[in-house]
Amino acid sequence: MIVRRGGLVAAALGSHFLAPHHRRLLHFGAPLSCLAPLLPRRRSNLRLCSSSLRSGDMAETRSPPAAKKVEHVMQMFGDVRVDNYYWLRDDSRCNPDMLSYLREENDYTGSVMSGTKEFENKLFAEIRGRIKEDDISAPLRMGPYYYYKKNLQGKEYVQHCRRLIADNKAEPSVYDTMPTGPDAPPEHIILDENIKAQEYDYYSIGAFKASPDHKLVAYAEDTKGDEIYTVNVIDSESLKPLGQPLKGLTCYLEWAGNDALVYITMDEILRPDKVWLHKLGTEQSSDVCLYHEKDDMFSLDLHASESHKYIFVASESKTTRFVFSLDVSKPQDGLKVLTPRVDGIDSSVSHRGNHFFIQRRSTEFYNSELVACSVDDTSKTTVLIPHRESVKIQEIQLFRDHLAVFEREQGLQKITVHRLPAEGEPLNKLQAGRNVSFVDPVYSIDSTESEFASSVLRFRYSSMKTPPSVYDYDMDSGTSVIKKIDTVLGGFDASNYVTERKWVTAADGTQVPMSIVYNKNLAKLDGSDPCLLYGYGSYEISVDPYFKASRLSLLDRGFIYVIAHVRGGGEMGRQWYENGKLLKKKNTFTDFIACAESLIELKYCSKEKLCVEGRSAGGLLMGAVLNMRPDLFKVVIAGVPFVDVLTTMLDPTIPLTTSEWEEWGDPRKEEFYFYMKSYSPVDNVTAQNYPNVLVTAGLNDPRVMYSEPAKFVAKLREMKTDNNLLLFKCELGAGHFSKSGRFEKLQEDAFTFAFMMKVLDMIPASV
Repeated sequence: MIVRRGGLVAAALGSHFLAPHHRRLLHFGAPLSCLAPLLPRRRSNLRLCSSSLRSGDMAETRSPPAAKKVEHVMQMFGDVRVDNYYWLRDDSRCNPDMLSYLREENDYTGSVMSGTKEFENKLFAEIRGRIKEDDISAPLRMGPYYYYKKNLQGKEYVQHCRRLIADNKAEPSVYDTMPTGPDAPPEHIILDENIKAQEYDYYSIGAFKASPDHKLVAYAEDTKGDEIYTVNVIDSESLKPLGQPLKGLTCYLEWAGNDALVYITMDEILRPDKVWLHKLGTEQSSDVCLYHEKDDMFSLDLHASESHKYIFVASESKTTRFVFSLDVSKPQDGLKVLTPRVDGIDSSVSHRGNHFFIQRRSTEFYNSELVACSVDDTSKTTVLIPHRESVKIQEIQLFRDHLAVFEREQGLQKITVHRLPAEGEPLNKLQAGRNVSFVDPVYSIDSTESEFASSVLRFRYSSMKTPPSVYDYDMDSGTSVIKKIDTVLGGFDASNYVTERKWVTAADGTQVPMSIVYNKNLAKLDGSDPCLLYGYGSYEISVDPYFKASRLSLLDRGFIYVIAHVRGGGEMGRQWYENGKLLKKKNTFTDFIACAESLIELKYCSKEKLCVEGRSAGGLLMGAVLNMRPDLFKVVIAGVPFVDVLTTMLDPTIPLTTSEWEEWGDPRKEEFYFYMKSYSPVDNVTAQNYPNVLVTAGLNDPRVMYSEPAKFVAKLREMKTDNNLLLFKCELGAGHFSKSGRFEKLQEDAFTFAFMMKVLDMIPASV
């Protein structure tokens, strides 16, 4: 499965929602923006003008902007649509009228929010005050080194560091700790993002990969937010560059031995379509193309096996995925077909010893089965874990002696660990598995990189009241040891918060789960509490119950926070996704409305206190329910929203449109055209009262083009019949993930919270 619009969902939640073959790409906790060709998005042609764009600081309140109207008529199947704001789309991002309009909207937003700036600043200081600014990630043992990331006091970006392991011959243990202090091996800073970021308004590392012998490091950097990367190779000790940078890449990057790299590039519509072999010390122009995917319904994906002996290249659509293998010891032999291309079969591959392990999904085995085959004969497979109707295999992680299976059942995640026979022995069946236990009623778990030749499984855990924690789990003894729990300053006490799970009956009788958290000392649960309901519901992405420190600024002011696990996501298995896409997409919207109504019925809130939020494809959800039930919500937050669905999906020249016909439908077919038109937010704005709305966008966004939210806002301004707030905030120097600095992102949370509390009249007179 390949997904396209995930955006800030990803940035907020971490990797636990990703498809199995995508989640492995989170190298040392790499930012989710590194998954440029993977996460949900709506690409657009990126020819950026060089002028620097800034919004003015406005103190006065003014009338909202009115975008000019230029009639643009579109006809299909006898249906006529008129888009008066089509002119706002400018692929070059240089049209002066368009830029002027965006500045006007930003200035208006600044004017309206100027009176709450002091409160916003207080919120920001409060949110930032919970962060331990000088901190390191849980060191990860890799070969002779511990690798980790380090944050410095007051700095926006991280340092990538390592320390030598004094006794690296000892077997890894869950009790290992990285020595520090004067007698420890010295810390070596390989890359300081703070220094690199000084040259740019935006800076993001999408991949950071040490060579197998650890003498070199390759890293991919994005300096615009457009998710087009430049890859640099440096000596890991001297930090001197090796050769010229590789330009115009995705962040898919793997080492093929110590002297070659495999990477992926995109075509003119930014579809990952070619995989290349680069020999260090040679020009990029002489690189060998290993495979070119010419079918525009398919995109390429790349990852290394846990054993580091193979690189797997996959070509995938929404329903079909087939895999090639590259023997790292013989890269000159090129790719070999590992799983054949069969329509409707989705395969992901791992390697251990003389076996490939294949996670395989089909229409019949929709929750996946796990099979194994010999490296020498991939045509004969043995079923290790059969398909189960109630349990979805989310991903597997292989070790020398163990198999860890990440699964989902009734919307909850679990990990089952199996002992494997020695390498070289027959692999006919699995031994009974051992389940890892968790304490919270609702929670989120996420795989991370582990040492293949060890018995230690590393994973991340959090819940809506438990800060992100890194555990090492001994797969032989069943012992879990916490390696790091994110420090939350400011007097945080998890016992003050309650997490719950509620089930809602949807319009068609389907039971939809909700995850809920609130401060038990503040929530009255009598219908008078303010509430923020979050939703997504696309691409089989699972929005699991996760912790976010900035959210405490809401909970500690009496807010109840809820995640609606609506259809179209993957929380309840593959069928949950299938029942919320294509001609069943409206289930996503009606599920969300049912959740909102249930919260009111259960006295968690009232219409006058209900705020809702969704981002990217979740922004489509916001736009749809905004049109369908504007009476139900007080505040709607639509982040980088995909709201011009029909027009976008009718234009195959827009990047990734063709590959997304399997998600939304192909509107060149009449049935899909009219179904899509019936919910596409821009097409369904009418003359009615709307709630208070905040819409955000990024000018350089390669996933949801800025013009979609801009058009939506312009049409709402034209049509709505109320005096409620409608604000549009477009970041003029960022993309889908907004600003790149860690504190800059917190400022955006503070702004959003201030907007909600302004509308709810919750801002104290004396800040």
